[in-house]
Amino acid sequence: MAKRRKHSLYSPINWPAWMGLGLLWLISQWLPYRMALPLGRGIGRAVYRLSPKRRHIARVNLQICFADKSADEIERLLKQHFASLGVGMLMIGFAWWAKDSKLQPLVEIEGLEHLQNSLEQGRGVILLSAHFTDLEITGRLLSLFQPIAVMYRPHENPVIEWAFTRNRQQRFEAAIPRNEIRQVVRTLKKNLPVWYAPDQSFKGPNSTLAPFFGEPAGTNTATSRLAKISKADTILFSGYRKADESGYKLIIHPPLEDFPTEDLPADAARINGLIEQAVGYAPEQYLWIHRRFKKRKVIPDPY
Repeated sequence: MAKRRKHSLYSPINWPAWMGLGLLWLISQWLPYRMALPLGRGIGRAVYRLSPKRRHIARVNLQICFADKSADEIERLLKQHFASLGVGMLMIGFAWWAKDSKLQPLVEIEGLEHLQNSLEQGRGVILLSAHFTDLEITGRLLSLFQPIAVMYRPHENPVIEWAFTRNRQQRFEAAIPRNEIRQVVRTLKKNLPVWYAPDQSFKGPNSTLAPFFGEPAGTNTATSRLAKISKADTILFSGYRKADESGYKLIIHPPLEDFPTEDLPADAARINGLIEQAVGYAPEQYLWIHRRFKKRKVIPDPY
């Protein structure tokens, strides 16, 4: 097994992934944050031109979620999104390898007291988040203020999976695969916050169709079940790249009241509404290239 794993990591087919990681490391070590931004936007513009499939998915999502916008406004937002996507790719390197001293001047945090108050009462916290283009760097920035555990979905590429797992285990208190529910509950009961983003398309017995920007979307009901089993508080956490290019703003909201309930679909709709609220702060920074409206049992796939 070990030999097969080593071969899968270092075989020639994975050399481009290793070169990409090496480039990210170099940028994180030698390039100042403000200089990385235009490079990232340039990468995003290249992805926009070279990936018609992802461009189509993002455009459809934007058309569904912002039906009131004109075609020109959608295209402008689409291009802004891909620019943001390129920056987010470079910021993965900053999240993994940049020193704390390089990152600390970049972060402004609002509402940290809400998280601290819940932890002082020993309840544990589910940090409810969403998939933004800068997801990795905002988690690292939060860890400068409070140790956290993270949930994640394993990556199909073995090199990327190795890098994600290794660096998340180094930067966070724990990195938990999303299907390890018992480990998540144990972590919460140890009064450690668990960072969790449930906003991607989901189907199966623990899913429901809930509105997302008014359109039915397959939604995971695990947030309610985790909160009920662990008795942890659920707190909305989001982070955004500032328009003035000075860094990031992290926002931690008060704990949700009257959550969870016995009505899982209603809880799921409420969570989607909170994510909509988070998207509203910087819509171009949400991960629109994911097929959010797929896997719906009786509703046609819009892609």
